[in-house]
This record gives sequence, C-alpha cells and structure tokens, in this order.
Amino acid sequence: MNIILNGEPLETTSETLAELLLSLDYADSHIVTAVNSEFVPHTQRSGVTLNDGDRVEIIAPMAGG
Repeated sequence: MNIILNGEPLETTSETLAELLLSLDYADSHIVTAVNSEFVPHTQRSGVTLNDGDRVEIIAPMAGG
C-alpha cells in the first residue's frame, strides 16, 4: 500500500497506524500523530486502519527556547 508520510510517498505493509509506527521505530517515542488531518491519540493508534493514499503526519516535540 502507498501512503503519504509527512508529505513524502511511502510504501508500507502496515495495516494500522500502530504497526506503521513500530516499523518506523517510533513505537516508544513521544510523538503526535494524525491521519488525513485528524488527530489520533496514542490510545487509539492500534484501531486506526490505514488505506491506500492516506496522509499520515508524525510530529516529534522539540525542546528548546
């Protein structure tokens, strides 16, 4: 399946958002996620099924001042 990850095309076999994050080594990270512009809380990631053409955003908070 082909998705758009942070604006870039990506081919993946992940069926859920949680599987995608695991495959990208984000599973234990403190991140914010959205699928097709809809925020996805970390508690719901395993229930979000990915479909061909979905737009996924992964945002990692940055420290600084």
